Amino acid sequence: MGVVSVAEEKVTVSVIKADVGGFPGHSEVHPDLLEACEGVLEDAVDEVIIDYYVTRCGDDIDLIMTHARGEDDEKVHELAWNAFQEATKVAEDLKLYGAGQDLLSDAFSGNVRGLGPGAAEMELVERPSEPIIVFCCDKTEPSAFNLPLFRIFADPNNTAGLVLDPSMHNGFEFEVHDVIDQKKVVLKCPEEMYDLLALIGQTQRYAIKRVYKKGDEDEAERIAAVTSTERLNLIAGEYVGKDDPVAIVRCQSGFPAVGEVLEPFTFPHLVAGWMRGSHNGPLMPVSEEEAHPTRFDGPPRIIALGFQLRNGELVGPQDLFADPAFDRAREIANEVADYIRRHGPFQPHLLSEEELEYTTLPDVLKKLEDRFEDLEE
Repeated sequence: MGVVSVAEEKVTVSVIKADVGGFPGHSEVHPDLLEACEGVLEDAVDEVIIDYYVTRCGDDIDLIMTHARGEDDEKVHELAWNAFQEATKVAEDLKLYGAGQDLLSDAFSGNVRGLGPGAAEMELVERPSEPIIVFCCDKTEPSAFNLPLFRIFADPNNTAGLVLDPSMHNGFEFEVHDVIDQKKVVLKCPEEMYDLLALIGQTQRYAIKRVYKKGDEDEAERIAAVTSTERLNLIAGEYVGKDDPVAIVRCQSGFPAVGEVLEPFTFPHLVAGWMRGSHNGPLMPVSEEEAHPTRFDGPPRIIALGFQLRNGELVGPQDLFADPAFDRAREIANEVADYIRRHGPFQPHLLSEEELEYTTLPDVLKKLEDRFEDLEE
């Protein structure tokens, strides 16, 4: 693989994902699709990217790439788009379900944002030792990271380093996006913790996009975490699949330890998504091998891949949720799934009317609108 020659040069980690065909249904990605993507990325090593790793979570393909071109680079995004296009051809040939469903345009226009795929990109100055974790989800939405990112970077009950590590004692800054009105705000913790919680607890509207360590350094040195916040339904104007977000988190030496980053996922919190993107369910941490949701097309899944960056090269991955220490979290997730599934088509298992706006519910209401009568006083 290619290597960055100058130690102080900024390296960008780009994680770009898309669902271009499930095998079968919405369960998994056929290995031929992954092979098609690998072929496209391999041809671009040293020309566009330094290194890459191709994986999947459920029916989503996740392209993990490193390069020295910065965020939102047209060549990197076009490379990912071309990889997904090649995978779509394979999916069509295999007659897979939903072939090309996340590709909402016939042509690339300089950036994958707004075209369907989700992207989390982090430009950083590589430290002497640079451990990162890449998280990939299936059957959920970007705000699924709100609770764990808050606990990782603002909750001392989760992250002992906030109390014990002088380099983290001043706290972190959270960039929160309003995904409906397309606005953002930056809030500091611990001093603005309650303001932050007032927003990110409203998961249908607000999602944490980036986290920075406080300080005067360049953003590439302070960046701690980044997520994808694309909402497919808001782009397409109808339900075309859940957003299935990805995230990148830096660890150790001024950032939370690997174990502190993973700890929030011992609690399989409820997230929106699951069957038809219309139900709440527990986020189950699983290994790569077990990232193929089947029960009611779920429950929602998340994988965690640990890498060391070496001059832009990806050393790894380590499959972090393969640890049996997460067996109990998986047991709890199954218990929660049993409980909430018994609600059937009732809330809180079913999402609210606002969240169902892009499903068939509006068609049902339109069909019945002439049959509604005013209540008598």
